[in-house]
Amino acid sequence: MERRLKLSFPILHDAGNRTATAWSLAFVFSPELQAIYKGFGIDLPGHNGASAGWTLPMPARFVIDGDGALRQSEIHPDYTKRPEPATTLAVVDQLTG
Repeated sequence: MERRLKLSFPILHDAGNRTATAWSLAFVFSPELQAIYKGFGIDLPGHNGASAGWTLPMPARFVIDGDGALRQSEIHPDYTKRPEPATTLAVVDQLTG
């Protein structure tokens, strides 16, 4: 993704929601909610990969500098409230500028 977007910094792609799960940022569907989604014909594990199972990550963004220090984080359990890209890019610009 970094090459395609011509970025000068790496982006974590969390295949299978492993990082989100480890950081307690993954929402696990209850059996009842799974049944509702299946009733609508939604195959979440098929769409997101079997290793993700019936989980979805919370919208989150972290900016970590080259020394491993956390410079910015935004997390929200409501999937409709997403971090603003401009805010994140401003922090990245400060670090790379």
